[in-house]
This record gives sequence, structure tokens and C-alpha cells, in this order.
Amino acid sequence: MAETMILVPGRSSKQGTSLNKGKLKEEYLSVTSTLEINSDDMQRLGLEEGDSVRLSNETGETIVSCKGRKPEDLPSGMLFIPYGPPSSQLMDGDTAGTGMPLSKHMEVLVEKVT
Repeated sequence: MAETMILVPGRSSKQGTSLNKGKLKEEYLSVTSTLEINSDDMQRLGLEEGDSVRLSNETGETIVSCKGRKPEDLPSGMLFIPYGPPSSQLMDGDTAGTGMPLSKHMEVLVEKVT
């Protein structure tokens, strides 16, 4: 089953500290390819911790692993992923004059990779 949700990429402390070790290091690649999703949404979509999911929109697609978050920490229908190569695959080049691609509140289709 696939569902449209809102993805919010952003900075995280783990992403920042792993970035200092190097973008090609396993720690950075792991942190930036882990999607945080409401645990109730995971259950509804038939997902378990560590499952691979495909995120896609009109710009591109990427495959990441998922990690559950408590509903009080991440509202239903919202997703979070640290900035990195996977999230960049979903960002348009438009910066609205800021120099940073528009990356907040992106609608993405979420589906389990079988």
C-alpha cells in the first residue's frame, strides 16, 4: 500500500556530527538514509523498523530505511529525514532566491519496498 505524506528534511545532531567524520563514511550514510515515521503510520502501512521504503515525488525518488517515532514526537502523516544524498533526490532546484532548495513540506508517496 502506498500513501502520500509530508516530508520535512532538516538538520539533526547525528547528521551534523557524522558529517564531521566524512560524507562517505558509513555513519553519515546511515543517518541520512533513515526516515523517521509515526509508529501508527508504520503499522497502518505494514512497515516494521528497518524496512526499506521508496519515497517519490515529481522531482525524483529514493529508497531509505524507516524508523518509528512516538505519535507525540511526530504527527501522523509527517515524515522526517536528515539532509543528505537521499533527501536531495527529492528536492527541486528552485531556491526562491535563498540559495537553499525548497525542502520543507514536500508531498511524497511512501511505499514499502518488497
